[in-house]
Amino acid sequence: MTKPCQNYDVLVIGLGPAGAVAAAGAAAAGYKTIGFDGKSRAGYPVQCAEFVPSLLTNETMAAYHQSQQLIDKMVTFVEDELPDEKIPFSGRIIDREKFDAELCEIASQSGAVLNFGKKLIRLDGNKATFNDGTTVIAKIIIGADGPHSFVGKAVGLTNEETLETRQITIPLLGPIKSTDIYLSSKYIGGYGWLFPKNETANLGIGVVHEKRHLLKPLLDELHARLISEGRVGGEILYTTGGAIPVGGMIKPYAKSGDATVILAGDAAGLTNPISGAGIPAAVVSGRMAAEAAISLLQGNDDAAEEYEQELQELFGTSLKRARAHYEKLMAIHKNETPKPAQLRTAWIAYDEYWSEKFNNDAKGETYDLLEA
Repeated sequence: MTKPCQNYDVLVIGLGPAGAVAAAGAAAAGYKTIGFDGKSRAGYPVQCAEFVPSLLTNETMAAYHQSQQLIDKMVTFVEDELPDEKIPFSGRIIDREKFDAELCEIASQSGAVLNFGKKLIRLDGNKATFNDGTTVIAKIIIGADGPHSFVGKAVGLTNEETLETRQITIPLLGPIKSTDIYLSSKYIGGYGWLFPKNETANLGIGVVHEKRHLLKPLLDELHARLISEGRVGGEILYTTGGAIPVGGMIKPYAKSGDATVILAGDAAGLTNPISGAGIPAAVVSGRMAAEAAISLLQGNDDAAEEYEQELQELFGTSLKRARAHYEKLMAIHKNETPKPAQLRTAWIAYDEYWSEKFNNDAKGETYDLLEA
């Protein structure tokens, strides 16, 4: 039996941090808001290394509530050379599933209607159809559905470049309070990481999409190295992976029939192409997307354009800086094997990364939540 079409002011697709925060903001302002996510429940499966900068607690206390371990430094291993330490480097390892669940609970308490296990399969103008037959007509559609956003593709706004990742959760054999970064010419376009989470750790690697077939053997090799060093156990407790946009910010709004589409988080390309940091930008852009939706509903026809300008002001410099480093490093990979010094130049822990020589906006001394 055909289900009746539902009418809402705001429709949110994707209920990760960006979508949950957007839904909460729109609903709290009194607008009829509904959200959908193809996952069976909030935050699961986890596709995240689970590190966030301490500054994120200024945006949402969920980062504090779901903190599992504090981080006080970054240790970077470049090829087989001695490691370098960056102190202080303040952050938190969160429980990403509980973090997303808390943000969704806030959205529900604010009045948003949230649906899980329902996937968007068609977007015709302002009408969205889901795999269970549900149809929704909305005035504003917020696409917060990740780097391969269905909403974005429907209106011609797509992330053209992505990094692919593979991650395993493994036992730690001793406590550490650092984020350990592994830079290697083998990890084309990305890096390796070991992020502690009390008695376990997330160990992962990212590489350009074209080299994704190398992820498993490269990760197996790094895992074996850490086992031989006596740092981790051999048991694999959990395996995950996913895509990260590395092309920089795309145009974050468009029209879809009578509806205005606004993109947030990974769907808008708001992820640092070098570090992969994306949760802070997701939370902030989710809040801003809600504010833009509210402004549009109140009659401000320029609200979507203003949203884009505000995103540029907040994240434009860091995204351009990271993208410039990414492009330079990829150009080196095409012609030769990057040397350790070249790998350091393209990593946020080193002074070379901040040099104006590699900074499109000549503001190398500034940074934001994507680089904190």
